[in-house]
Formats: sequence, structure tokens, C-alpha cells
Amino acid sequence: MKQVDLGKQLRVDLIVNEIIVLKDNSHPNIINFVRGHLELAGPELWIVMEYMDGGLLTDVLTFNIMTEGQIASVCRETLQALQHLHAQGVIHRDVKSDNVLLSKDGNIKITDFGFCAKLYEPGETKTSMVGTPYWMAPEVIQKKPYDHKVDVWSMGIMAIEMIDGEPPYVTEDRSRAMDLIATNGRPPIVSEDSLSARFRGFVHSALTPDPAGRPSADALLKHEFMAECVVLSELAPLVQCALAIRAEEKGRKRG
Repeated sequence: MKQVDLGKQLRVDLIVNEIIVLKDNSHPNIINFVRGHLELAGPELWIVMEYMDGGLLTDVLTFNIMTEGQIASVCRETLQALQHLHAQGVIHRDVKSDNVLLSKDGNIKITDFGFCAKLYEPGETKTSMVGTPYWMAPEVIQKKPYDHKVDVWSMGIMAIEMIDGEPPYVTEDRSRAMDLIATNGRPPIVSEDSLSARFRGFVHSALTPDPAGRPSADALLKHEFMAECVVLSELAPLVQCALAIRAEEKGRKRG
């Protein structure tokens, strides 16, 4: 459940927009909206969403070394969610491992639509700089007109998270990281030499600096790397490992 203190919320319209997008976009790879409740005493808005008992992808990639097949499966499920959203004219604008949830049996859903935007006309674009800096596409940072392909870039950065355990430039402060993304184009992959040609090609395609040459979510789902996908149940041991480590950490803090 997400609790929003409306008294401290400068943009209530963003919360309303998030609820509308969730209600209008039912999909196996998108978190389900259950209901909303307005608590007048706060005032607080309680947004009740589907519970995913496996936690964040961030924990899975932090505490495990993922195989290319496992990474391919996460990318496929994320791209399927994006394919659906983009077909409805919705840009997520904050794709990252913190916004991907798993169940204990390995199912995957994207969440947190607080930064999403709706495109109503073909060719329509946005220019506002929103999202999380390390995952932002160059055109967002440069304040150029952009569309749904910014989500594809962010998914590519998320793939690097699953390879290297963290996004590129994470040791830099946000301003410096944004400068590097805007000027360098495709970011470095620490473990690139260990990747298969298929995987390297997939990530490089997603991280094409020029959005005109960057593939859509639909096109990336047809990339040859998708043949490497494993069954989602193969993610379950990774989820269990991450949950066990997090539980142990909480136990030590209480002790």
C-alpha cells in the first residue's frame, strides 16, 4: 500500500494521474490497482495495490549473480509491460530495478507510475526532465523533445544493473552523472567482455544514444537475445536468496 500525505504533496495531479494510468492499464506485467481510500484526518490518500511477495529486483541483483538467461527473462517481462503502455500512449519515465517487483515464484511486474506521462496524438513529445538521473536517456537530460523510447534506454540501464550490480556512473554525484550521460552517449559496461555477442548487441541497441535509431520495446522483443529467456520459475531461487539475506539483516538490526 502507498500512503500519500496530501498536505505535503505539491502536485496532487501526479497522484491522480498515477491512479488513472493504473486503473486503465491492466496487464500481466503491470502492478494491479486494487482501490484508493481518502483518509480525511491526514489528509492522506491510501493507494492499495497488488502485493508482490518477492520484493524488488534491486535486491535480487544485489545479492545474486544473474545468468544471461535470467536477465533476458526480466528484460522480456519489462519490455512486455512497456510495449502495452506505449501502445496506450503512456511513457513510464522511471524504469529501474527499484520499480520492478517480483513474486516468490518469479513473476515480474513494473510499478510506481508517479512520473508517467500520456501522449495523446501521434508524434506528440514531452520535454520535462523527470525520472532518476542515472537511468535518464540523453535526450531527457538535454531537454530535447522525447517520446516512449526514453523507457527503452532506461530498460537498457537496468540490464547493466543486472550485469554489474549497479547502474553506470553511480559513484558520481547526480549532476556529474547527468553530464556524462549527455556527453558520452552509450555508457560503459564494467563486465562487457564477459557478455555473449547476442547480449552485448541487445544492450547496445537499447542504449543507442540517438532516439531515432533506438528500437522500440516491440522491436527489442524480437531481438535474438530473447531466445535466451529461461522460464520464470528459474528466478525463484534468486528471490528466495534475496529475501533470506534481507530478513537476516533486519534480524541483526533488531538484535
